Amino acid sequence: MITLKLGSMQMTLPDRLIWPNEFGWSPVVISQKTGSTGALIIHVGKRKAGRPIILDGVVSNAWMTRADCDQLYTWAAIAEAEFELVLRGIARTVRFDNDGFTATALWRLLDGEHDGQTVYLPSFKFIEV
Repeated sequence: MITLKLGSMQMTLPDRLIWPNEFGWSPVVISQKTGSTGALIIHVGKRKAGRPIILDGVVSNAWMTRADCDQLYTWAAIAEAEFELVLRGIARTVRFDNDGFTATALWRLLDGEHDGQTVYLPSFKFIEV
């Protein structure tokens, strides 16, 4: 189960969300350059934060209601808010990244046909802090 929590408020996200960049980030940073003597200088460090987490529901058809999308859109607009994201059974402290939440209606409806139960396909961009 994937959950997102802000204070005492918690929302369950669709289990069909895929994490395409799960293995595209490394906590180890390597910097290398050539010194003035021609020797190779390597610096190795460990990142403490900054992991990008993308959860895509478009490709996997992870449906959400418009009511849930409205709530997430409101949360994403809170400056500097930190959330607890539980993903793969691990709790992570995250913030919404730039354009951190988007959703596309599954069906093309006329204006006025949308209600709280209209189905959307969400995408999330978080940054682990």
